[in-house]
Amino acid sequence: MLHELAQDLVNLIFDWGYVGIVIMMAIESSFIPFPSELVLVPAGYLASQGSMSILAIMGSALVGSLIGAFINYYLALTLGRKFLIKFGKYFFIKEETLIKMENYFEKHGHISTFTGRLIPGIRQLISIPAGIAKMDLVQFSLYTTLGAGIWALVLTLLGYFIGTNEALIHQYLKEITIVVVVLLVILVAVYYRYQKRKA
Repeated sequence: MLHELAQDLVNLIFDWGYVGIVIMMAIESSFIPFPSELVLVPAGYLASQGSMSILAIMGSALVGSLIGAFINYYLALTLGRKFLIKFGKYFFIKEETLIKMENYFEKHGHISTFTGRLIPGIRQLISIPAGIAKMDLVQFSLYTTLGAGIWALVLTLLGYFIGTNEALIHQYLKEITIVVVVLLVILVAVYYRYQKRKA
C-alpha cells in the first residue's frame, strides 16, 4: 500500500512539477499532519532520473514550508492567545503558563524554532508557540528556513541515492532521525551552558 502511495505521489509530482511540491510541503508544514518524506523522497528519486533539479526541489520545499509555517504563525498570532486565555483551563494551560512561554520564546525562540523544525511530530507545531509569543518575524523566518532546509535536503538526498527501495529508506530515515535528535540534544546543552556563562 505504501509503495502504491509513493508511486502515486511520484506520478503526481511529475505531473504538477515544482508547484506540486510547494502545495504539498505547505500542507505538511501547516496544522494538517502529512509526512514530508512522502513528497521529497519521490522528488529526489525523480532528480536522480534527470526529471527534476535538486536545487529547484529544495527551493520549492522551502517556499512550501514557509507558507505552511506562516499560516500556523499568523493563526496563533491572531487567535492563539485569545483562545488559550478563554479555553486554556480545559487543556490545563493557565495564563501564567502562557506568560512564561512568551518570555521563554522572547529569549530562546531562535534555538527552539530551529531545533523544532528538525524533530518529527514537532515540526508543524513549533510555529504555534512562536506566533502566540509574537516572535520576531525575521528571526522566525530565518530559523524556520534553516531547520526546514536541512530536513528537506536529507529527504531529497535519500530519494536521490536510494530511489524506491522502501525498506532502505525506512531504515536510513530512522537512523538519521536518531542521529539528528542526539545532535540537537548536544546543541541545546551547549546553548544553555553558553547562556548560563553569559548570564
